[in-house]
Amino acid sequence: MVDADQTFVIVGGGLAGAKAAETLRAEGFSGRVILICDERDHPYERPPLSKGYLLGKEERDSVFVHEPAWYARNDVELHLGQTVDRVDRAAKTVRFGDDGTLVRYDRLLLATGAEPRRLDIPGTDLAGVHHLRRLAHAERLKGVLGALGRDNGHLVIAGAGWIGLEVAAAARTYGAEVTVIEQGPTPLHGVLGPELGDVFAELHREHGVRFHFGVRLTEIIGQDGMVLAVRTDDGEEHPAHDVLAAIGAAPRAGLAEAAGLEIADRAHGGGVVVDARLRTSDPDIYAAGDVASVPHALFDTSLRVEHWANALNGGPAAARSMLGQDAVYDRVPYFFTDQYDLGMEYSGWAAPGSYDQVVIRGDAGKREFIAFWAKEGRVLAGMNVNVWDVTEPIQRLIRSGAPVDLDALADPHVALDSLA
Repeated sequence: MVDADQTFVIVGGGLAGAKAAETLRAEGFSGRVILICDERDHPYERPPLSKGYLLGKEERDSVFVHEPAWYARNDVELHLGQTVDRVDRAAKTVRFGDDGTLVRYDRLLLATGAEPRRLDIPGTDLAGVHHLRRLAHAERLKGVLGALGRDNGHLVIAGAGWIGLEVAAAARTYGAEVTVIEQGPTPLHGVLGPELGDVFAELHREHGVRFHFGVRLTEIIGQDGMVLAVRTDDGEEHPAHDVLAAIGAAPRAGLAEAAGLEIADRAHGGGVVVDARLRTSDPDIYAAGDVASVPHALFDTSLRVEHWANALNGGPAAARSMLGQDAVYDRVPYFFTDQYDLGMEYSGWAAPGSYDQVVIRGDAGKREFIAFWAKEGRVLAGMNVNVWDVTEPIQRLIRSGAPVDLDALADPHVALDSLA
């Protein structure tokens, strides 16, 4: 039973936390809502940090989830620049890290997100080494890319995942020289497999990006605190004025782990284990967004999804669960990217080894196609590249779990709606 005397605390001021607070008020909760954010900026969305805002196409104010006045107007107690260093499950309190203030909760939502993985090599303390996760990172990197473009400078990117490739595209748009170092055989190998990674490699090569696959950085070489070059494990040295570490993100699950909550193993993303209603192993604590490891019946596994749509939808789902509603969270994973003139949307989940066939509908050479990852005729995932308004039928195909005619799936003249 939820009543007006209860206090709901949300730790984490990203998109998931902000949308959870919004949903609590929209669903009529009249108790205290406390939103704790360890950044001094109001809650914001992350996709623009490597896309429109980084490119200078979007203003800074456009990234925020709500206008600043929204929080007071909706009686959401927003604590900016505050960390939580302890959850006491017995006392049902959280403790602020700066002054030890205790705040009691009736329900607690952990939306602590993820943090960039760090390079464990010499030279990472140099001034020209960057990460991209926060608005402050994007502001700094935006200035760096502009300067590199003006001075014909070199950016080395460690990692050819989504962030690495989006920043590579932005850097080339500014005119910087770009080298990408990737341990795998293609970009995005863990997501797209060997069949589709080359599509993105060729896209970037056409725009002047240099790739070095199958190697990793071993040292960042500097002088007087500045980056001069990088060295890879094949003995080569590459010129660099700045380096971006884009080797993935790790869930910020330390607070949950210290509180004794169940944590997923590395194979399942290492996040906070929740059930289908986003409840943790403590019935009064919930988790959503990048930090949550969520069971997904469609794929018969638990997934920790770091993308925008998961925060957008997971925060509200957690809020409804906190209110006692029967809010099962079973969204099909979805993400998107924009690089140069390529726009892409991806739905589903198809880890390496989980599929037995990739079906292409359209012309991959012209980068206007849909790719489907299938197992025994069932669609596990679909990626549309410069083909639009097909996400809903792709997701219906995934949700159905029924075998489809793969020849018809590959035929652009057969409507996807007729197959779902």
